[in-house]
Amino acid sequence: MDNFTVRFTVTQPPAAAFAAINNVRGWWSEAIAGPTDKAGGEFDYHYQDIHLCKIRVTELVPNSKVVWLVLANYFSFTQDETEWTGTQIVFDISRTGDRTEVRMTHEGLVPDYECYDACSEGWTTYVTKSLRALIETGKGTPNVGDPITSKERALTA
Repeated sequence: MDNFTVRFTVTQPPAAAFAAINNVRGWWSEAIAGPTDKAGGEFDYHYQDIHLCKIRVTELVPNSKVVWLVLANYFSFTQDETEWTGTQIVFDISRTGDRTEVRMTHEGLVPDYECYDACSEGWTTYVTKSLRALIETGKGTPNVGDPITSKERALTA
C-alpha cells in the first residue's frame, strides 16, 4: 500500500519534536477535545460539519514515537463517510547528527481513498508547516475554524 507519508528535519532535539506532536491543539486544530498526550487517551477533532473524528493515542515512546488509532470518522464530502476509521497515524522521530527527523505516516490513507487529495494536502500543510513551526519557534498555525488549505476552502464554498 502507498500510505501517505510526509517528513521534515529540524535542528531541535527529539524531545522538542515529541512535545510538539503531543500538543495537537498547537499545530493541527484548536477544536480538539480530550487528552492528546496520554497513552490510552481519546480526543475528538472537528472541522465545521465537514470532518469529525475520534482518535485514541495508542503508543507514546518518549522522544521516539507517537501512534494514534482513528476510532470513528465522518467526512461530509466523500461517498464513504468513514474512510479514516480504523487507520493509524504514526509519528516517528529520529536523530541523525545535528538534525531531528519527524516522519508522519497515515497508515491506510491511500490514493484510492476519495478524500486522498484533500487529506494529503491537509496533512502536508499541518505537519510540514504548522507542526514544524511549533517545534522550531514554539508557535504553530493550527486551524481555528477557518479554511487554511485550498481544499478546505473549496469544501466550505
